[in-house]
Amino acid sequence: MKNKFGTEKTELVFRQYADMIYRIAMHNLENSADAEDILQDVCMALMTGKPPQDEEYLKRWLIRVTINKCKNLKRSFWRRNRESLSDYTHLESPPVPCLPEEIFELPDSYRNIIYLYYFEDYTIPEIAQILEKNENTVKSSLQRARKKLKKLLTEEESDGEN
Repeated sequence: MKNKFGTEKTELVFRQYADMIYRIAMHNLENSADAEDILQDVCMALMTGKPPQDEEYLKRWLIRVTINKCKNLKRSFWRRNRESLSDYTHLESPPVPCLPEEIFELPDSYRNIIYLYYFEDYTIPEIAQILEKNENTVKSSLQRARKKLKKLLTEEESDGEN
């Protein structure tokens, strides 16, 4: 269980990317407590796993690990079988700033592509590599996500005018 990086480098890497990891987790889970758990899990993966040495691949690796851990948490028995705390939403922190609420209505696959493209400034080929999908799949998913988002935003505007 020896870390390839060493403790000091792991700490530097984690400090550098902690905000990004937390934002991606919040974006996927919409719950600050779960996002903090994912942040800890990714830190443990960084410490105990075999992350790439190259800076470019390290960031992609961290994004991939974060998204996978979010998916695993969503599929977990505990998460699927817990009661809703919707009566206590006033106690939660607000969603990630600068993101329209309509983004959270998109399916996860579209949401991740939109987030990586517009908020993390990744190109379509980079997103395809991160998500381990075909470039054409990412392009078409991005197009569909834009259409759905546009529809959601225009419905919101027309509802507000009535």
